[in-house]
Amino acid sequence: MSWTSIIAIYVLFWVLSAFVILPIGIRTHDEMGLAKTPGQADSAPANFRPGTIILRTTLLSAALFGLYYANYSYGWIDRHSFDFLVSGRPD
Repeated sequence: MSWTSIIAIYVLFWVLSAFVILPIGIRTHDEMGLAKTPGQADSAPANFRPGTIILRTTLLSAALFGLYYANYSYGWIDRHSFDFLVSGRPD
C-alpha cells in the first residue's frame, strides 16, 4: 500500500471517528443550569472543547486504522470470509 493511500484512508477514518466522538460528553445550557444568550438555540453546547474532541478523534482513528492496516497486512478477513452471503454457490 502506498503512503498516499495510507494517508487518504487514515483521513477517512479520522472524519468517521469525528462524527462518532462529537456528541460524547456534550451538555446544553439547560442541562448545566447556565443562562442562555438571547437568540441562542436550545441545543447549543455549553461545554464544547475542540481540543478534547480532536484528541479523542485522533486516538480512535489511529486505533481503527491500526486494525485496518493489520488486517490488510495479515489478511485476517478477506473477501472469501463473506462467501456465505452468496446464494446458489456451487460446492
